[in-house]
Amino acid sequence: MMFTTPLKSNSTKILLLGSGELGKEVAIEANRLGVEVVAVDNYENAPAHLVANKSYVIDMQNKDEVLEVIRREKPDYILPEIEAISIEALFEAEKEGFNVIPNAEAVNKTMNRKNIRVFAAEELGLKTSAYKFVKSFEELEEASKEIGFPCVIKPVMSSSGHGQSIARSEDDLEASWEEAKEARGDASELIVEEFVPFDYEITLLTARTENETVFCEPIGHVQKDGDYIYSWQPMQMSDVAIEKAKEVAKKITDGLGGRGIFGVELFVKDDEIFFSEVSPRPHDTGMVTMITQSQSEFAIHVRAVLGLPLGFIFYGEGASAAYKSTKESVKPTFKVDETVFSENSFLRIFGKPESHKGRRMAVVLTFGQGSQDRAKELIERVEEE
Repeated sequence: MMFTTPLKSNSTKILLLGSGELGKEVAIEANRLGVEVVAVDNYENAPAHLVANKSYVIDMQNKDEVLEVIRREKPDYILPEIEAISIEALFEAEKEGFNVIPNAEAVNKTMNRKNIRVFAAEELGLKTSAYKFVKSFEELEEASKEIGFPCVIKPVMSSSGHGQSIARSEDDLEASWEEAKEARGDASELIVEEFVPFDYEITLLTARTENETVFCEPIGHVQKDGDYIYSWQPMQMSDVAIEKAKEVAKKITDGLGGRGIFGVELFVKDDEIFFSEVSPRPHDTGMVTMITQSQSEFAIHVRAVLGLPLGFIFYGEGASAAYKSTKESVKPTFKVDETVFSENSFLRIFGKPESHKGRRMAVVLTFGQGSQDRAKELIERVEEE
């Protein structure tokens, strides 16, 4: 393969639609291969803006604004890094010959829980929890009775778990309804899911090109209100469960097609695998790969986009813990105990220009035996001034 250097007439160029902490790492990995990076988001000085060759601030749900940037920059590859993007713009860009990663239809299916659930369960025949879609509170009441309590209620479209809750009885339905409706994204329709009494849940990072599919070691994680708090790799699983998980991940990613890394979320009960969700991009729980693998999920994603070999070395056990802001500030300042920085642990501050209560601002990464407990311990030594 021929490599180039940025800001030249012949530069290989990627355009990031979404420039948060995950996009920032993708931009860094692309920079390392001489790829020109154009980072786009809806606010100034987003994390990937800080390391990109060019940046734009637009309304990414506005078809015309998205297309204007694409047509101006003429990227070789368009990488959607968040869900809240004009899907019409991506379909139009594809018609005009631009290369959307993995492809516009895959983004369309995965950005909406209704689309991906129907595709996985009804078209591919994957095992999932029981589910119903509702548009009114009355439909929610009926669906919850049919599904049974407890049940999980989510908007069909949101990011980072926003708007997700568990209703344990009819008394919880009104609060769940309000929480879903206040979420960012499309809350015009909700999904009501059976609560699967799973033993644990994993993310199976699955990277594919036209020639190969590779899997990272399974990642265990703890979520709160649908948002990741801790993750560790590898998650201990039986050989049977691992093979079944890989079969499910390959089936869903082959069905979606294209190239790049996918974060496939699965529930595990005994040795049975239930499909939950999939993201056609690096996954937040996969930040742990920045310390456990020779090629992080972000490096693998860039390699897959460019059609390079996807091999990597898994170094060993590691964990990550997210730091979520406790206050509002336009000048975020962090007090970090020096013990966070050692021969087997470190902190990555994302560089977000403002902190809001609950906003993810940094991640602690640890390596070695007992890393899960150590990550939990170290994240408590990070605080905002």
